[in-house]
Amino acid sequence: MSVHEQAAAAVLSQVALAADGAVLGLALAYVAVRSFLKFTTTSSALQKIHQAPSLRVSDLRSILPSASCTDSSDQSDDGKLVVVRGIVEAKSAVDGNWKSLRPHNVLVSHESGEKCVVLQRAQKCIYNEWRGFLGWTSDLRSLFARSWKEQESTSLRMVPFVLVEDGWRQHSDYVIVNVDGSRHHLPLTTVYHQLQPVTASPYTFLQALFGHEYPVGLLDEEKILPLGKDITAVGICSSKNGIPEIKSCKDLPYFLSDMTKDQMVVELAFRKTVLLWSSIVLGATSIGILGYAVARNWNRWKVWWEQRRVQEQRNPAASDDDDTQIATEEETGEVPDGALCVICLMRRRHSAFIPCGHLVCCQRCALSVVRELAPKCPVCRQTITNSVRIYDS
Repeated sequence: MSVHEQAAAAVLSQVALAADGAVLGLALAYVAVRSFLKFTTTSSALQKIHQAPSLRVSDLRSILPSASCTDSSDQSDDGKLVVVRGIVEAKSAVDGNWKSLRPHNVLVSHESGEKCVVLQRAQKCIYNEWRGFLGWTSDLRSLFARSWKEQESTSLRMVPFVLVEDGWRQHSDYVIVNVDGSRHHLPLTTVYHQLQPVTASPYTFLQALFGHEYPVGLLDEEKILPLGKDITAVGICSSKNGIPEIKSCKDLPYFLSDMTKDQMVVELAFRKTVLLWSSIVLGATSIGILGYAVARNWNRWKVWWEQRRVQEQRNPAASDDDDTQIATEEETGEVPDGALCVICLMRRRHSAFIPCGHLVCCQRCALSVVRELAPKCPVCRQTITNSVRIYDS
């Protein structure tokens, strides 16, 4: 860990432990609430997927309205949550017309030559981690411009595709996959992954010398959703012009996945257990820390109030005109620079703090320091209990 990272960690630890850990307690409480909200969302998704029927492609028409019962132009918005396992195939292959022979209805990988329905190409620029002799500039950019360090460009191409059963024939049953508006992860397969080094230049040496990031490589990556891949679709299935169509459900974490229904249920059940216990442990810890911080500060306030009450009882003659009397005593004569109060820089030093014994303040400033909630000496920062007036003989 570098010096800058150690300093940042020290600052964060001081902020987290401020007010006897109150900030840390609030942060843990926030994380506990977020974990509990994720737990409720995961529980709802687990229940929906567990209750959703697992059907074959040919069984979908049995749970959807028949095409003869509705008009050909009528589109049903109501659907049912189902889990369908099928094989990826281009929609043009099941249309049964001359358009299915056109080559642009199926995508072809640029590198591997495989046929697919989804093609994603990504290029990421990799930057160096050398800090140079003036490496603190890199630390500043890493804090305020972290997104600039990794420049990535992604292009995604997609053609309409369907899910069919194993051993399907043309004009057989299929379900159209509608990915419009879906932000779920697609089960893509990586077919090309290569890191191309960037040729260095004389300007690159100056960048490295002064700690500026510079590109050292270009990562090319290509992912596809190939034809014939066996995947599971979890979503809302409805009838569109008499043909089953499945859409993603925003409340579920899955849409198209390599996992089966049983694997999804097991993963969600494990995630649900982890989130539940995380929220319980973090919530209990935050309550304990916040309770300790409240009790600690309450006791400090009571001690400060008791000390102030005792001081007022010991000095019954102290009234509103004390400040005027103190000012009158201390303003007489010229005060050299070495004897000025370190707080107001106007009056002579007359009061020493107990127990550290530092004589650095005038009587008025010393009384204001003692009356604080957590009085500390302005020189050594040691906790003080009182101050005493020093008289020169």
